[in-house]
Amino acid sequence: MRVHIVAVGRLRAGPERDLIDDYVTRFDRTGRSLGLGPLTIHEVEDKKGGGMKAEAPLLARAVPDGAVLVALDERGKVMTSPEFADQLGGWRDQGRGDVAFVIGGADGIASNLRAQADAKLSFGKMVWPHMLARVMLTEQLYRAASILAGSPYHRV
Repeated sequence: MRVHIVAVGRLRAGPERDLIDDYVTRFDRTGRSLGLGPLTIHEVEDKKGGGMKAEAPLLARAVPDGAVLVALDERGKVMTSPEFADQLGGWRDQGRGDVAFVIGGADGIASNLRAQADAKLSFGKMVWPHMLARVMLTEQLYRAASILAGSPYHRV
């Protein structure tokens, strides 16, 4: 199952980019034998500054047809890492070809796109900068693959 992160904004060189690149490499390495990956990041940008309403169609176009659509949203479900791993593995086991995690811009994801999501995921009640959310998501994807592989990376 191919995994996509679809996000608003371009991530420049720096510590966040370094972390993301590291976790993407780790995920791809670990996930390959599990039928997970590759992990691809799609960045979209609303150059006219139209906010959530203008970002929504850009995000939607970047999601592969038929993908499980997961919106990262503060109102979403809070999961433990093992629950997230089980969910990811479940989509894979159902034969889903793609899963796309959507991260909105500074104002979040437009309600019409959120309504189309198959699942909504929250990293807690706090709001996180969208660039940091990418780092957290890539780490959790790697952690999920590690859990599914039986690796000691995740300690209970």
